[in-house]
Amino acid sequence: MARWEPGAVQRLQQAALELFSAQGFDRTTAAEIAAAAGLTERTFFRHFGDKREVLFMGQEDFVGAFLAGLDAAAPDAAPLDVVAACLTSAAGWFPAERRPYARLRQTVIDATPALVERERHKLAGVAVELARALRERDIPEPAATLAAESGITVFTVAFAQWTTTDDDRSLGVVCAEMLDALRSLDRPR
Repeated sequence: MARWEPGAVQRLQQAALELFSAQGFDRTTAAEIAAAAGLTERTFFRHFGDKREVLFMGQEDFVGAFLAGLDAAAPDAAPLDVVAACLTSAAGWFPAERRPYARLRQTVIDATPALVERERHKLAGVAVELARALRERDIPEPAATLAAESGITVFTVAFAQWTTTDDDRSLGVVCAEMLDALRSLDRPR
């Protein structure tokens, strides 16, 4: 094996996802992932603290994708309009070519209760950061927390649809549709 090769992180992620999908998360070892990627176990642990991190790497970037939308919203925008801008920004983090990877990753997560819990924890962290940012925009409580939590719920439902359906809508379009569905809940049927 080469001492250093470019793309190690991506190769480890792809190998891990394929192994998790084929034999299950719990039955896959870090050594197997490294071997499948043509790397050493030591290299695996240089990049990841444990095998869960292969699936959850990039949390700061994920949060940043949501928060980047704050700048796109008008300073006097209503809380849900700010959240809409955040959803648009976050959806941009998931272009169409990333959909097969996202779909397989979500299948692996959904099959393992501990990973489902970790995913929920990750999303809860985004909601906390989003609520904080909304308060910094002078959106008072409880509106800031309600808007942030609602935005994460919209994202979660949209992401589930985007990863399980075979239509060609972008995640941004699905997020916008789900936000419209949320806004329509207070209207008579």
